[in-house]
Amino acid sequence: MTQAVFVLVHSPSVGPSTWHPVAEHLKARGHQVRVPSLLHIGAGVPPCWPRVVSAVRDELRKVPAGSPVTLVAHSNAGLFLPVIRTGLDHPVSGSIFVDAALPARVGPTPLAPPELLEFLTPMAVNGRLPRWTDWWDEADVAPMFSDPTMRQAVVEEQPTLPLSYYEQRVPVPDGWDDHPCSYLLFAPQYDDAAAEARERGWRVAHLPGEHLHQIIAPEATAQHLIELARTP
Repeated sequence: MTQAVFVLVHSPSVGPSTWHPVAEHLKARGHQVRVPSLLHIGAGVPPCWPRVVSAVRDELRKVPAGSPVTLVAHSNAGLFLPVIRTGLDHPVSGSIFVDAALPARVGPTPLAPPELLEFLTPMAVNGRLPRWTDWWDEADVAPMFSDPTMRQAVVEEQPTLPLSYYEQRVPVPDGWDDHPCSYLLFAPQYDDAAAEARERGWRVAHLPGEHLHQIIAPEATAQHLIELARTP
């Protein structure tokens, strides 16, 4: 059986460097990995989700069409997994949500709930938001990073998304979850999402940490992804 290619999809609020350490550990274990960049999907006229699908498709151009892929989405990228899954030519053997928002059972799904929009709206200057790490106090941001170099890379890479990005909705195509789905929980803030994943009958694993724990514990994260990607 052909081993699935891991496709690590970062939150559009940050950048692909948040997955690079995990990608290196997966490659060291003999897995093929692709890390598409979504850094520019917030630009342009809404909706943004077709640009997300195109970015993933472009990243998979050199992967043989019949090769299966395992989709892995962190944080807000979880809301795009249904349209990514239905927009690919490659067979999807599994989807793993990592400390991620879940798509609605019946779409479309708002990219931000009302309380988040209420929080973000006053921050916008000429319709554009500050970088994600600038939304929060230092006391909240510092624990997410253990290495100053990695912090600098993640912070400098972040886009300044327009507020309109978070006002959009993402479709949830019928039948998108016709394959094994699972959830990897890091932070307590995502306990409810993990609980809902269990209610949906998905496998759930827990690796306690902060929301960007994949950059602090990339080897352990990679191991969990490998285990969750295995067919139950």
